[in-house]
Amino acid sequence: MTAPKRKSRANGEGTIYQRKDGRWEAAGYVLAADGTRKRVRVYGTTRKEAADKLTEKIADSNRGLPVATADSTVGDYLTYWLNGVAVHRLRENTHVRYAACVRLHLMPGLGTKKVARLTAKDVRTFLDRLRTTCQCCTQGLDAERKSCCAVGECCQKRLSPLTVTYVHSVLKSALEHAVREDELPRNVARNVKATTPRPRRFRPFSAAEARQFLVAARADRLHALYALALRTGLRKGELLGLHWEDLDLSNGTASIRRSLQRTRTGGLTHLPTKTLASERRIALPTECIRSLREHRQQQYKEREIAGSAWRDSGLVFTTPTGRPLDPANLNRRFRSFLERAGLRRIRFHDLRHSTATLLLEQGVDLVVIKELLGHAHIGVTAGVYAHVRLRLQRQAIDTLGDALGPTDDPPAAATVR
Repeated sequence: MTAPKRKSRANGEGTIYQRKDGRWEAAGYVLAADGTRKRVRVYGTTRKEAADKLTEKIADSNRGLPVATADSTVGDYLTYWLNGVAVHRLRENTHVRYAACVRLHLMPGLGTKKVARLTAKDVRTFLDRLRTTCQCCTQGLDAERKSCCAVGECCQKRLSPLTVTYVHSVLKSALEHAVREDELPRNVARNVKATTPRPRRFRPFSAAEARQFLVAARADRLHALYALALRTGLRKGELLGLHWEDLDLSNGTASIRRSLQRTRTGGLTHLPTKTLASERRIALPTECIRSLREHRQQQYKEREIAGSAWRDSGLVFTTPTGRPLDPANLNRRFRSFLERAGLRRIRFHDLRHSTATLLLEQGVDLVVIKELLGHAHIGVTAGVYAHVRLRLQRQAIDTLGDALGPTDDPPAAATVR
């Protein structure tokens, strides 16, 4: 009896075999992050799964994309992850922030260590050092400016707890991908507990300030935008990305489908909403329906005045010649408007916080606020506005105290028979 013929491998398939633990392992040579060709191993529960994983890595390598290997340094792996993985999954502005985080903090602190040998202790030590070290000294800025540590007068410019947490989250995301690609057995960065930073403080408008804001906005060219921002809590990019086709003024609804953002490569660009939950349909307040109709008539007049200079973008809020409004220009206009109106200075995004705070104070359910704001999870809504809920709890307790009345006099003792 002849032995069964062993299945031959396709050209470029690499080595595939079943391990003693039952899993399938595939190995082949790919382009590593440092420019050399190195052997990479992948695993799967079936032969096909392991083969498919290896085929994908080899295909990326053949296209000139470096592939991380088990003996890559953290720096090489982060370069691979940023340029080969994260760039396809993140918004451009988010990718730019990730890249700056890697360049300024992760590369200098952990770049030379091997990915496979990275430990939770390494990560914890790195974060502790990041939290306590002067950044002027670390990044060499003092030598360039001939100040700070260069002259023996350290300015003690340390990173904020929020920034340290952000650096930690970027590292966790990168290593999580290494786990998914079977390069690491576990994500050691997840075993490090970072201190929870205090939430960023903001001072939303009170009800009186909000009324003053809406009254002053009536005389502004962008009155409809300001009213919509305060009454619905839409994000700045969502407001600037609104098209007339997104509005149903007859039924009083708006469909939030996109966001207008400025990116480094594309300039002003229409992007999908921040999250899947951010794509939503909201009810429009009666006051906003009226102001939007007035705004549309105003836009018709501006179109006639501009003549051939008008650029029809279909957007609700534009420049006097129909072009999209730049988010940075809107910020400047908003600050100037607040000054003219005699209102204290807040960020444009604080109008959104004002909406949620005022709704909470009126007793609106948290779930309704979450859907209106387009938060992905109700925990986000509850976390951001925890201070408001605490104040409402205090009011509720005081109300109950008033209902129960004073309890200064001790109750009369019961007669024991």
